[in-house]
Amino acid sequence: MLGDAVFLDVLRQGLWVSVALSLPILGVALVAGLIIGLLQALTSIQEMTLTFVPKMAAIVAVFWVSMGFMTQSLVAFFQTQILPLVSGG
Repeated sequence: MLGDAVFLDVLRQGLWVSVALSLPILGVALVAGLIIGLLQALTSIQEMTLTFVPKMAAIVAVFWVSMGFMTQSLVAFFQTQILPLVSGG
């Protein structure tokens, strides 16, 4: 049986892994949104696709670049934390 302390510790570590995995994408989305918003405010262009397309392109580019890091982090978390608990170790 899994104790409360072990469960909460694994849950806390899982949340930190999810934060580390989402931080690059969310950071780029924030920076791209700020830059595009500033550009729209300076030029008075209020085109909806101007906000969506560049932000989506930046997110896809960062996701493509950081896929290896994300995969390694997730696999390491599962191998060191989840699988030993499932196997009873």
